[in-house]
Amino acid sequence: MNEIFTLDDLRRILREGAGTAEGTDLDGDILDAGFEELGYESLALLETASRIEREYDIALDDSALADARTPRDLLEAVNARLRASAA
Repeated sequence: MNEIFTLDDLRRILREGAGTAEGTDLDGDILDAGFEELGYESLALLETASRIEREYDIALDDSALADARTPRDLLEAVNARLRASAA
């Protein structure tokens, strides 16, 4: 299975798990925006990672999550894990 985790998937999971900070437009160009800039702190990102792990049946490395400063970083980490799981 060649499953890909997309920015739309991340947007949905962020909204479902942590909501959207007032004044934040997740539908805009957020790919390289910092999570803190978007209103998501460490607890919100832990919830997001937990939801991703359950939905995609993968385990994310703690370092991958800690190193993900932007949606692009998290997308790359999740997709790398999905590719590794499919191999």
